[in-house]
Amino acid sequence: MNQDKLETISNLFEDKEIRSIWNSDKEDYYFSVVDVIGALTDANIPRNYWSDLKRKLSNEGSQLHENIVQLKMKSKKDGKLYKTDTLDTKGIFRLIESVPSPKAEPFKLWFANLGSEKVDEVFDPSKGIDQMIDFYLQKGYTLEWIEARIKAIIDRKKLTKAWQDNGVNDGVEYAILTNSIYKEWSGMSAREYKAHKGIRKENLRDNMSRIEVILTDLGEEATRRLVEKHKPYGLIQNKKVAKMGGSAAKAARDNLEKNLGESVVTKDNALSYKYLDNDKQIEHK
Repeated sequence: MNQDKLETISNLFEDKEIRSIWNSDKEDYYFSVVDVIGALTDANIPRNYWSDLKRKLSNEGSQLHENIVQLKMKSKKDGKLYKTDTLDTKGIFRLIESVPSPKAEPFKLWFANLGSEKVDEVFDPSKGIDQMIDFYLQKGYTLEWIEARIKAIIDRKKLTKAWQDNGVNDGVEYAILTNSIYKEWSGMSAREYKAHKGIRKENLRDNMSRIEVILTDLGEEATRRLVEKHKPYGLIQNKKVAKMGGSAAKAARDNLEKNLGESVVTKDNALSYKYLDNDKQIEHK
């Protein structure tokens, strides 16, 4: 199963249409369970198959049953909206593991191989780095770009370590501080920036221009230096310093744009596809 097939659940089933809805708050998809069941089994009525399986999972105390969310989706028959059982990406993968069907075996084999790879990485972390480099190369990135990307990841770890040393210990708080930096220099939160570029689950920095990456790096590096200098403690104090770091990048952006006569924040991305709507998730460019 190649990486291109991992862009969305829909692509995993190739010619089968899997209805999905993007949840921008959770930054995840919710997929129609009946559509997945129909793609994985030879059931004449997938809805009945799912009803029986859902009852079985409920009797077994499966948490998967508890994670079902009903969302309105457009019917393939009459085009009207009906409440439909959905699961997020993690839930769909767990569903696939629960379906006793030969068509599900390739996915189960992929899960097993993926788990084996993760175990190997525990004993030899360099394998994970090698896989990351290979993945970026397959996406068309240069070795020079990959080298800079790895350095940026390390620098990001230095920043979160500085925050941790100064009373910030929660991933949500890291996101709040990061948004403060982004908002200050770009005028957008990370989520708004991703929407501006037309991306969803993809990494924002992977879809930035070189100038955008430099400004992002400047904002984060300035923030780290200021944190180490002024020793703010807790979220509120660190948020003020994050804005100061973002201001340094904003000053650089304003000066550059003044001389260029154009914005350096673009809608360009590195995707080989584009998102359309909730009925058809991607279209290859």
